[in-house]
Amino acid sequence: MRTYAAAGRRRAPLLLLAHGAGAGELHPWMERVGRGLAERGVTVVTFEFPYLRAGRRVPDRGPVLEAAFQEAWRAVASSADGRSAAALFAGGKSMGGRIATQVAATGGFAPAPRGVLAFGYPLHPPGRPAERRDRHLARVGVPLLLLHGTRDPFGSPDEMRALAAALPLATLHLVDGGDHSLEAPRRVDPAGAAFAAVLDAAAAWMRQA
Repeated sequence: MRTYAAAGRRRAPLLLLAHGAGAGELHPWMERVGRGLAERGVTVVTFEFPYLRAGRRVPDRGPVLEAAFQEAWRAVASSADGRSAAALFAGGKSMGGRIATQVAATGGFAPAPRGVLAFGYPLHPPGRPAERRDRHLARVGVPLLLLHGTRDPFGSPDEMRALAAALPLATLHLVDGGDHSLEAPRRVDPAGAAFAAVLDAAAAWMRQA
């Protein structure tokens, strides 16, 4: 596990952030989010699922991933950072965010998180919109922040708007031109302003939740 300590805050929100299917906690995207949120006053803790720790590339089945997230949650909640946090949040990128919502939907986090964040929620596989992964979302039971790019093949803007509208506790932040990693093309966003706005939105939502 890695910790990105919040800058300049004695009691900061803490986010336990899970990685996506294809890369672990040391991926540049994860490090960028960890550092960026820490600069915005949020402590971030990352971890790796068992399949990556074992050197495998294919993700474990859902129950194994959920159990690993719960184990990491217990460790963080009982740590000094967790005990002193202003509030605890769970979240992840793509698959990691989906697993966070699945654990929350079954009441598997103890204590319950203040909210759940999904960076690029994989609503369905690309090109297969009928294979939805949203049946459990109505049971999450805590505020849910969906951060999603308008070019993300895992869910169109219209699909994500309809999804958020059907979930009373959900907030949707759409990234204009953003891909599955919430980044806009360099030719239109050379300074990375869109991604910075994602981090701004996530940090502000956690401070207000």
